[in-house]
Amino acid sequence: MDNQQLTRKQKQFLDYIVSYREEHDIWPTYREITDRFGFKSPNSVTQNLQALVKKGYLVKTDEEEYELAPGSQTRFSAKTGGIPVRGLIAAGSLQEAVEANLGAITLEYLFPNMDRMYALRVSGSSMKDASIHDGDFVLLIDDDIRNGDIGAVLYNGETSLKHIYYGENGLQLKPANKEYQDITIEPDIFEEVRVLGKYVGHVNRNGIFRYNRKEGVC
Repeated sequence: MDNQQLTRKQKQFLDYIVSYREEHDIWPTYREITDRFGFKSPNSVTQNLQALVKKGYLVKTDEEEYELAPGSQTRFSAKTGGIPVRGLIAAGSLQEAVEANLGAITLEYLFPNMDRMYALRVSGSSMKDASIHDGDFVLLIDDDIRNGDIGAVLYNGETSLKHIYYGENGLQLKPANKEYQDITIEPDIFEEVRVLGKYVGHVNRNGIFRYNRKEGVC
C-alpha cells in the first residue's frame, strides 16, 4: 500500500506514539493517548489508529496489536516535507560518527507560525532582486507589517507583492527590480488597501527559503 498524505492531526498523533515508543520502548496506553490529545473517549484513539492503518503507516499484527509499517517513519517524514535527521556530525576536530534517529526537520520547525500561513503563486518579476521570481510560491502570514517589510496587498481590485513603506505622503509600495516603478497610495484612501499578509519565505523547485529581514534576502 502506498502511503497517503496525513492530516495535521494525524501527523501529530503518529509523531506522539512513535516518540513515546522510542523513549519508553512500549506503546502508550489508550488512556495516555486520550489524555494527551483531550479525546472524549478511547473510541477516538481507535479511529485514529485505524486511519493510520488505512493510509499505510501502521499495520495490525496477528495478535490484533498495532505496529509501525516497515519503513513508514522514513516515508512519513519525506511525504509531509520532513527531512530525517540521521545522526550527529562533527564541525570541529574529527570525532566518532554518531548515527541515531533524531526525528525530522519539518515545515513547522522552519516556520513556527504554520497555523497562520498560506501561499500565493508569484506572477511577474518585480521582486527578483529579493530572490522572488516568477512562478515561485510566496509564504505569507497574517501579521503586522513593519516599515520596509515585504507584504502582499489588495488595492482597487488588484494585488501586489512589494516592500511596504509608511510615510506622510502615503503608502509606498517599492519593487525589488529597477525596471519597475514605485506605487504610491494617497493617505486619504489607506482604508481601501487590504493587507493580505506578511512575506516570510518562498518555495520553488530549488527548495524552501526563509526570509531574513535583517539581511533582506532569503
